Amino acid sequence: MSRKLIHINYLLGCLSLGVFLICSCSQDQTTSSRSGETKHLTDFSDKSGEVNIAGGTAHIPVMQKAAKDIMSYNPKIKITIAGGGSGVGAQQVGKGLVDIGNTGRPLKEKEQAMGLVSHAFAIDGVAIILHPDNPISALTSEQVAKVFAGTITNWKELGGPDKAIHLFTRDEASGTRAVFVKKLLKNGPVAQHANVTPSNGSMKTSIASDSGAIGYCSIGYIDDMIKAPQLDGVEPTNANCVSGSYPVMRKLYMNTKGEPEGLVKTFIDFICSKNAASYIKASGYIPLHAED
Repeated sequence: MSRKLIHINYLLGCLSLGVFLICSCSQDQTTSSRSGETKHLTDFSDKSGEVNIAGGTAHIPVMQKAAKDIMSYNPKIKITIAGGGSGVGAQQVGKGLVDIGNTGRPLKEKEQAMGLVSHAFAIDGVAIILHPDNPISALTSEQVAKVFAGTITNWKELGGPDKAIHLFTRDEASGTRAVFVKKLLKNGPVAQHANVTPSNGSMKTSIASDSGAIGYCSIGYIDDMIKAPQLDGVEPTNANCVSGSYPVMRKLYMNTKGEPEGLVKTFIDFICSKNAASYIKASGYIPLHAED
């Protein structure tokens, strides 16, 4: 073999080794990156089984985000999530129909009597919402109370256009409604002619499609589809909820029949920990356990 051919083979060998080292390094970096992305999920490594959840609709975005990552990390785990409202959540977990019943309010005495245990994980505000084309940018608590009682029925009475007010509310099982009625309406009445919606999502959709509408929803659901006017001069934001300047706020709870065990306990501990703070923030809420 000539010296020239030996030299060429040597160079090709070096080139192959270089490509191998680059690929190996890249693969190690990818593996390390993926490991970092799932580090917060390691408590689910050796788990399997199902977690069935129902109730408050404000909780759904948080639960869905967490469930998606958990089930992707460990396919042996199945998590199902349904709405229905706080009353439904408490009732179903009390009857043993689901593992976790979500509520957007503290448990009532009759619910506590079923042996339910609450696990708070986030703070949420409840805001008045309007169609984005509505020129009204601020309301007082007194005005809102009169609107929902049915004594103010036209937007011109509030400085807006000469247009009938279309009232939207939630059903009696809703924790969002319970907080709204207690903290904003001061337990005042809601007019019988109000349109009833079954969830925060459907409330947002209803308001976004009706320029004369007024309703309320969890702050976490507010986006460009709707607008949230100031209440008594205060913007309904997470920062104002934390400071206490915005008063219509509540905690979000998961509830179990007795103390949780097994996979259900692992899931609840995860949601209530700093590891789930990113899911809670991404859903528009304030985690009770902040990230480091």
